[in-house]
Amino acid sequence: MERPAWAPQGIDLTVPSVSRIYDFYLGGSHNFEVDREAARKAMEFMPGLPKIMQANRAFMRRAVRFAVDEGITQFLDIGSGIPTFGNVHEVAQAADPEARVAYVDHDPVAVAHSRAVLAGNDRAGIAAADLRKPQDILGDPVVNELIDLERPVALLLVAVLHFVEDSDDPRAAVAALRDALAPGSLVILTHASYAGIPLPEQRIGGTVGVYQNIKNPLVMRSHEEVARFFEGYEMVEPGLVPMAEWRPETPLAQEDPYAFSGFAGVGRKA
Repeated sequence: MERPAWAPQGIDLTVPSVSRIYDFYLGGSHNFEVDREAARKAMEFMPGLPKIMQANRAFMRRAVRFAVDEGITQFLDIGSGIPTFGNVHEVAQAADPEARVAYVDHDPVAVAHSRAVLAGNDRAGIAAADLRKPQDILGDPVVNELIDLERPVALLLVAVLHFVEDSDDPRAAVAALRDALAPGSLVILTHASYAGIPLPEQRIGGTVGVYQNIKNPLVMRSHEEVARFFEGYEMVEPGLVPMAEWRPETPLAQEDPYAFSGFAGVGRKA
């Protein structure tokens, strides 16, 4: 197949990528047939997957605006993926032109594409690093140039922790990042769960199996397990809730049932 200009050299175009699959669900154009095939396979079991991704993005935008309203102007977005319309820097800088955003991802496609999108924006940048190695993130020159850890930061862990298996100790990584943040910082987090998805668990298992097959296991966690990522933070109202229920801007009755899948929450470091 032909390599499009935006695809970095050295990327294996025959292997599906989680960030390109996500891009496809959101209606983006930075994905290949191999990604679309995996996405369609996952959607055979869960046709509402694009709706879940849209609800996830809508929550992220509400939470970013909330952070700016709280006076926070620096954002550290880990597992940021391919920047599609309405990304963190667009939302934050529309609310406050001074806002700074450091994106972090370990997918070379996401990193390369982010560099292209962010060229010329001196208040936003991308670091190639992995959530499982928080010290690499905290020591990255791009992060250090954009983010002053002495001042409050909004840390985004949106739709990323469910790709980290328990054996990689995601809670230790989240705690290390929390410990590096100044008091008054926020964590903005979403996580996949069987809870709230309007399908039997067995059906959802088919989708989980697709991610297993592409070597990106999807780890479904319960409300209680997700809540433990907020240790050391005080929950912001309304707490850890289905994504559509976090400070909605439109009547919930209008929401698609899939928008209530998984959990979303914001915590404040005391």
